[in-house]
Amino acid sequence: MFPVATPEEITEQTRPYQPFGAARQLLFSRQPQIVISGPAGTGKSRACLEKIHCCCQQVPGCRWLICRKTRVSLTESGLVTWETKVVQPDHPILQNGPTRAHRASYEYPNGAAVVLGGLDNPTRLFSTEYDGVYVQEAIELDENEWELLTRPLRNNKLPYQQLIGDTNPGAPSHWIKQRANRGQTVLLESRHQDNPELWQIGEEEWTAAGRRYIGILDALTGPRKQRLRYGKWVQAEGVVYENYDPAVHVVDRFPIPKDWPRYWAIDFGYTNPFVCQWWAEDPDGRLFLYREIFMSQRLVEDHARTILAVSGALTDGRATWLPSLAEPQPQAIICDHDRQERETLHKYLAMETEPAFKDVIPGVQAVTERLAKAGDGRPRLFILRDSLVERDWRLTEQKKPASTAEEFEGYIWDETAQKKKGEKPSDLDNHGMDALRYMVYYRDRFTHDLGQEPFVFHRRY
Repeated sequence: MFPVATPEEITEQTRPYQPFGAARQLLFSRQPQIVISGPAGTGKSRACLEKIHCCCQQVPGCRWLICRKTRVSLTESGLVTWETKVVQPDHPILQNGPTRAHRASYEYPNGAAVVLGGLDNPTRLFSTEYDGVYVQEAIELDENEWELLTRPLRNNKLPYQQLIGDTNPGAPSHWIKQRANRGQTVLLESRHQDNPELWQIGEEEWTAAGRRYIGILDALTGPRKQRLRYGKWVQAEGVVYENYDPAVHVVDRFPIPKDWPRYWAIDFGYTNPFVCQWWAEDPDGRLFLYREIFMSQRLVEDHARTILAVSGALTDGRATWLPSLAEPQPQAIICDHDRQERETLHKYLAMETEPAFKDVIPGVQAVTERLAKAGDGRPRLFILRDSLVERDWRLTEQKKPASTAEEFEGYIWDETAQKKKGEKPSDLDNHGMDALRYMVYYRDRFTHDLGQEPFVFHRRY
């Protein structure tokens, strides 16, 4: 077994999976807390899941928890790897039970079990005992959530109890890096050469798949390239929204009250993603992004049908807003200026659209003001977790942002414009940022036009 046996015993096993580098260290380590970090595609999740599967196959009664920030985000990420690469298709744990999206656990014939969960519903997770906990995308958690996951580590069927996680690097100030610096958590650094699917061990060169994948990562820019290509914990320089903090601005989902005004903000695209954001405004004027289409390679009419369908307003292919079935209609649909695309939306939605105020800097100023904490300690703009209607796997495979929340940290000032004593954000991976700006500037300009005091913005380089 990986976590107990010697390396010599493991190499004698006829397994399709062979661990190298940090993955191998993870499999044998008995340290209480480990995070395996590194660029995209180094096999971090696979190593964690292989360790769990080996433990459960060889230790009767062993119990592991696989979790992520939210349960829904686990379904199409870690559990896909688990069911397609780690566990053989004919294994007993895959023969019975509900579909992947609705599973609560995988039960082994020897009494071992793998429990699934999300930190959005932690009460159930802490009601049982585990030998190990694996957190996929540990960077999504805050430090308190990470420490709480040590609480149920008391099943004692394994000779050690362990909390493990995987992550791509973030800013050097992140709590994971700081815990590692303090010696509280072991940080293993994986590299692309650890993954035999990308690197030919012994031949010392990329595989065909590796060359393609590294080509994708080499095309990235800014902090995304430094983190996803080279695995560096680096600070993003020149970020437009310096006061954006996902720990503050990204919140758990909750039912939106029917009486909250709704708005839609749309940025057109085909090769680049089409973005439609659903916004709700609470009685205190705070804006909540609660649903989002962020999808490339689809026609506007197809997006229009999806918009109606997820809003509960599509009947026999036509827009039908029945109060008993549909959510409230938007008070405004704020769009990019493309006339043909707006006409198509009007045709299929049977609703008028409004051209966005596209002044970039005033719009950036408006968003910056809303991201700042108000007198009560809360900002005036939030994004609900798991707001995507559907993930665009083309963008994910290209390592590009696939949601508005994912664009924030890479949304930086254009250095060329700064050198020319101009001022504008970079026109790259900014589709959700544009729609966000349309929404906020529309709402705040409308408010200001009613006579309220205008905001004041001070630019910092």
